[in-house]
Amino acid sequence: MAPTMFLLLLVLCAVSFNQTFAHSEGASQAQRVSGKQRGEACVCPFNSSAWVFPTLKYERVQRAVEGCEGAIENQENQVMLSSERLPQMQALLQNLSARLEPYLYLRKAGLHSALWLSTLGQELKKLEGDISLLHSQGESKETKTLSAEARQLRIDVEKMYHFDTINMKTIKEKLRYLKNRAESCRSFPKDFHGKYLHCTTKGLITNISSPVVTKISPFGKNLISGSWGKQAEQGGSRDSESYWVQPLANANNWGNILRLYPSYEKFMASAGHRDVTFAPTHSHKDANQGPNGVLYGDAFYYHCYRTADVCRYNLTSGSVARVTLPGDVGFNNKFPYCYYDCRPFSDVDLEADEAGVWALYATMGSHGNLVVSRLEWDGAALSVTHTWETHVFKKAVSNAFVACGVLYATRYANESTEEVFYAFDTGTGAEDHALALPLEKVAKGAASVSYNPVDRQIYMYNDGYLLAYQAVF
Repeated sequence: MAPTMFLLLLVLCAVSFNQTFAHSEGASQAQRVSGKQRGEACVCPFNSSAWVFPTLKYERVQRAVEGCEGAIENQENQVMLSSERLPQMQALLQNLSARLEPYLYLRKAGLHSALWLSTLGQELKKLEGDISLLHSQGESKETKTLSAEARQLRIDVEKMYHFDTINMKTIKEKLRYLKNRAESCRSFPKDFHGKYLHCTTKGLITNISSPVVTKISPFGKNLISGSWGKQAEQGGSRDSESYWVQPLANANNWGNILRLYPSYEKFMASAGHRDVTFAPTHSHKDANQGPNGVLYGDAFYYHCYRTADVCRYNLTSGSVARVTLPGDVGFNNKFPYCYYDCRPFSDVDLEADEAGVWALYATMGSHGNLVVSRLEWDGAALSVTHTWETHVFKKAVSNAFVACGVLYATRYANESTEEVFYAFDTGTGAEDHALALPLEKVAKGAASVSYNPVDRQIYMYNDGYLLAYQAVF
């Protein structure tokens, strides 16, 4: 064996091996071994376990990596889902903010601030002026009583300025009560009581019959919102076109067509009608918003498109007169009829009875409670003559109507029944929360409910069905 080859073998047997992978002990070291010559060969014993691949550790690490990948993928999915839902949540929050806006006053409700007291003093001063005017026009026991109570209320308000000992809510309720009584002193025409004896001798409605008329709307059941009825002016000049239907053909929210029928027979047969277009389009300023119309004499009264105005369309001349309702009136779904299920754009409701035409609505000043205003047409202009504030929240009502100067409110009982549960007498200011008069239905929703003084019937637009009932006093 050549000396050079032997030397090389010795070097190879003594070489150091470096471990290049990490293991649980975390240390790397060289392995030194001694060789032995056997004949012409050099034999080097060494432990090869140091180079065995750590299969178990690799599998554990691989599972951990796979777990991390799954967790990262799950987090990525959640981030993507959150990104998709974020605009929806933002829209929901904006919607909630808009819906809560009418109730922001509750944060300071009952606080006796100087601004509240100043506003209260102004309202009381106006009331005192109205009472003095009534007293000068005709002194009576009622005007004397009102004057005395107004003076006492003035004393109570002065005490609030100095001592802050009287509850603001009680004072405001007393003021509302006196204002309603002052309105009632000058509410109806002088011949009203003698002309409509059923209103004064029999009091409130005591019973409502089962439907005496049941018919599908001539416009079909798909138009679930609208109003209908019979011409409501007693001795009116348009008895030749006495029955009418006004559907909300645009999204069940807006309308511009009034259908007239010359007789009950023609109405039931859906024949011989005449369609009147009282606005060029559904979005015109003279279009109707919400299920609220009433035909009174030669004019159709309704809520004007996206305003706090009442429109009066003259069927003879085709002209439109308007009047803005008093106060900060809620419209555009701020105070719709909303018991159980909200009826879109039912903020302002037009009704008729023996005394004329009425507007039912709510204001921010009334804290969303129903307000009743009496309207008057003098041949040239439409005006609001009287206004009362009730004690029932409008969104807790499904619909309302007026009969004999009394406001009646309904609520949802079940899918086949509405119930008249509340009454407010504009003549006395008295309220009754204990009524329970059922109104049978065919469908679930009551888009409009109206009383007609000509036949003393109640008309309901019942989600595309037209129903009528006999009212019993």
